[in-house]
Amino acid sequence: MNSTAPKLKFGLTDEELNFLSKVMFGLMIVLSLVMLLISGLDENFYILFFRYLLLLSSIIPISLRVNLDMGKLWYCYLISTDNNIPHTVPRNSNIPEELGRIQYLLSDKTGTLT
Repeated sequence: MNSTAPKLKFGLTDEELNFLSKVMFGLMIVLSLVMLLISGLDENFYILFFRYLLLLSSIIPISLRVNLDMGKLWYCYLISTDNNIPHTVPRNSNIPEELGRIQYLLSDKTGTLT
C-alpha cells in the first residue's frame, strides 16, 4: 500500500535521443503533408501521403540507437575485464554514462559508495 512503483532510469543520452527522434518524426509528418499539398489532392491522396512518408523515413537514424547501445555494452565489458578493479560487475548499461557525471564520492564505514 505504501510502496510506489519504481521509476524507470534512463540516461541523459537516451532521453535526448528519444526527444530528437520525436522531433524528427513530427518533421517527417509535416514534410509529407507539405509535399502532398504541393502535388495536389486527388482521390488516392492517402497512398501518396504514405509514399512520401516512406521516402522520408530515412530521416530517423535507427542505426544511431544501435551504435549507442553497442558502445554502452562495450564499455561495460571493458569495466568488467579491467585488471585494476577486479571482481567488478556492471549491472546497468548506463554505468559508463553515469561515471562521467560523478562529482562527489561518499563512503560510510562499511564501504558502501553513494
